[in-house]
Amino acid sequence: MNTITRFPRLLALVGLFLSVSAFGSDETLLHARRAQALLGSEVWSRVIRIENDKPSARHPRVVHALVFEMADVLWFYHSPEGTQSFSLHRGRLAEEKANFAPLLRDINGGFSRWTVVNETTALPEARDELPNGCFIRSIVALRDRLLAGGEVVRPHLLSYYIDTRSGLAGHTVLAYETARRVEVIDATRPNGHFSLPAALAKDALKLARAMEGNKVAAARLLPLSPTVSLGLYTNSGVAVGGDVAKSG
Repeated sequence: MNTITRFPRLLALVGLFLSVSAFGSDETLLHARRAQALLGSEVWSRVIRIENDKPSARHPRVVHALVFEMADVLWFYHSPEGTQSFSLHRGRLAEEKANFAPLLRDINGGFSRWTVVNETTALPEARDELPNGCFIRSIVALRDRLLAGGEVVRPHLLSYYIDTRSGLAGHTVLAYETARRVEVIDATRPNGHFSLPAALAKDALKLARAMEGNKVAAARLLPLSPTVSLGLYTNSGVAVGGDVAKSG
């Protein structure tokens, strides 16, 4: 059985940390739809409404989220928390797409019922960045780079973790190689483009510390292999023993 091991969830490391209680149900629905629009129609995705039998400060009675496919795995974006791996097994995408119930229970045992939200009204103009959307924006950054005809060798998502007084926090960025350097794009920051020595490309921890310093406690790389079709991604092999990290 090819099981996916889940790692601690990451919260976006941009500005102040956001509390779950600061988001209303309608707002998280808006965020899920906005994330879906950013990924585009070429990426398989579903906005879902979840009924929670065990409400808490972390997960209220009604939760809205986006489920999407990337690198042969399903992912779960909930704007107060960020993005985490959703699939429980590799090679079962059709089965998992047909029934989210066991995947939802693995996140929260109170997630008892879910429905797909088929919202067709136009989205209002975005006033803010997508909350805790660094993972999704890094995927979009790769697509934009390919559309622009830029050089991309061995693209990865780099997720790194920092211990804070509020607990484990983290961030995800896009990293790829060119002829002589490794380029890192942080799509959530103004001027968030870092050009670093090529020798760092395969060492997640050293690469993250080159950006953020020794406060980085751990880091992981998720390799991506872009296809010619816009927005479509296939997995070229996941680092760290085949595990897939949750990230935000």
